[in-house]
Amino acid sequence: MPRRTPAPPPAAASADARAEARRLPAVAVDNERIAQVFEEIADLLELEDANPFRIRAYRNAARTVRAQEVPFAGLLAAGVALPKLPGIGHDLSEKIVEIARTDDCELLQRLRREVPAGLAELLHLPGIGPKRVRQLYHELGVATLPALQQALACGQVRRLPGFGARLVDGLRQAIGAKAASERRYLLPQAAAQARPLLDYLQGLAQVEAAVIAGSYRRRRDTVGDLDILLQADQQDSRVMASVLRYPAVERVMASGPTRASLRLRGGMQVDVRIVGAASFGAALQYFTGSKAHGIALRRRARAQGCKLNEYGLYRNGEQLAGRRETDIYQALGLPWIPPELREDAGEIAAAEHGRLPRLIELGNLRGDLHCHTRASDGSNSLREMALAAQQHGWQYLAITDHSRRLSIAHGLDADRLLRQLDEIDRLNDELPSLTLLKGIEVDILADGSLDLPDVLLARLDIVVAAVHSHFHLSASQQTTRIRRAMDSRYFNILAHPTGRLLQERDGYPVDIEAIIGHAKQRGCFLELNAQPQRLDLNEQYCRLAKAQGVLLSIASDAHRCSDFDLLEYGIGQARRGWLESADVLNTRSLAQLLRLLRQSR
Repeated sequence: MPRRTPAPPPAAASADARAEARRLPAVAVDNERIAQVFEEIADLLELEDANPFRIRAYRNAARTVRAQEVPFAGLLAAGVALPKLPGIGHDLSEKIVEIARTDDCELLQRLRREVPAGLAELLHLPGIGPKRVRQLYHELGVATLPALQQALACGQVRRLPGFGARLVDGLRQAIGAKAASERRYLLPQAAAQARPLLDYLQGLAQVEAAVIAGSYRRRRDTVGDLDILLQADQQDSRVMASVLRYPAVERVMASGPTRASLRLRGGMQVDVRIVGAASFGAALQYFTGSKAHGIALRRRARAQGCKLNEYGLYRNGEQLAGRRETDIYQALGLPWIPPELREDAGEIAAAEHGRLPRLIELGNLRGDLHCHTRASDGSNSLREMALAAQQHGWQYLAITDHSRRLSIAHGLDADRLLRQLDEIDRLNDELPSLTLLKGIEVDILADGSLDLPDVLLARLDIVVAAVHSHFHLSASQQTTRIRRAMDSRYFNILAHPTGRLLQERDGYPVDIEAIIGHAKQRGCFLELNAQPQRLDLNEQYCRLAKAQGVLLSIASDAHRCSDFDLLEYGIGQARRGWLESADVLNTRSLAQLLRLLRQSR
């Protein structure tokens, strides 16, 4: 992406304000941005049919950069040289420096000029690689998603060699799903833009409070835009002037004394509202939503002879509440309802009758039951993952590398798994405050059997089983397959139970209600996978599992030490699913956990 300069301060701003704006540093390029540039370079090189080793070098570099916790731009700004990184030589190091300092890369710009715009986007559709993208381009002139959609509609794609009915149907579904998710962001993508902006706004001298409302506050699995409320003097023109000087503002779409609509360099739209103290709580409730929850509250207010809006709760023109969000609910005869529950899904009735759940918090977790090391497709060693878990203060961490069937992830066969178990024993002797559990993420094969024999699974503390293939089976076949796996003697937890990848693919067809019922009957567990692209189970299935008494494991599915931080997104999803600490498997102590795992066999 070409570098863009921040929007200038408004003409009405003072000379001092304009001088201050010039002194503001540009927003630093983070490691994620550098990794994205390397991935785009790799995509474009693939489309040019470049050397596979060169392509792989850029993809590996993207993974390596993404796994580093220290921001490279910060090191360079401080005059510190980049550290030596595995697989990154002189040429790639120079490109890291170039991107960190300019938010651009000469090679990327050259490739963009050479490759028709839109082809790289086609590359990310499921089932279609560089060879097929080139085929579409050279034989049909297809270079964009709309062009592909049109070619699919008129049957041209189906007539190409290698484009069977299943692939064509998959492309139609993928394009439809992409259109439905347009302009929405996964939670970490939204957070990467929201958190620096919030820090900036909270640091303004004239602002007493700054809060992000909307779907971000409700912890929806994807976010369309940001609604930010500032508590400040609405008559103070300096507040909005300072908002517009935020360095990452790419475009000011509209602005007034108390409201502005902005687009950030990262692409998100932000609506900022300045609210006085007397109405801040009411505005926070109103703009947090959801729409259905707000309608239900306003209906309740009318039944009590009141009027509720973004300025407060009124009766006969007198404000009864508005300063604090809790005051709004209290004045309506309700306890405060956590934002994650505000979907008009029974929360108001539960609040009225004193049955709101005491929602789980991140600090309730005693450990993590799904992670990967360098032995399969992780980025860190077993020891590094253990030390990171120890820093989180956990009692236990389950090591669950992939089994042999998932060859793309360098899955473990019997010999490699046994060597890992010996290494776990040695580490457990060294780390008295943390217990490493011996586990595996074993593939569920097409017939429902597990990828490793019982004689090996019997040696493990925990068996996490997952579907990674044969997504095309019917709902009946997939459900039967998974139920057979759950009936395996050493099965403990079903990982990412529906297989969905947000903004990429829907889950495979499966009767998840039957799976939850079978877990109840069998006495085993399901996973709530905290990877932001999964967040699987969704909130409705979390509620169903809770109702059935099926415990869920909130798991990071970590592939590097920093991925343990993704558990916050799993907790957000669990709260949306009304889960309490008692509903979650890994809130138990080590002794309680081991007892439950043994009982599930």
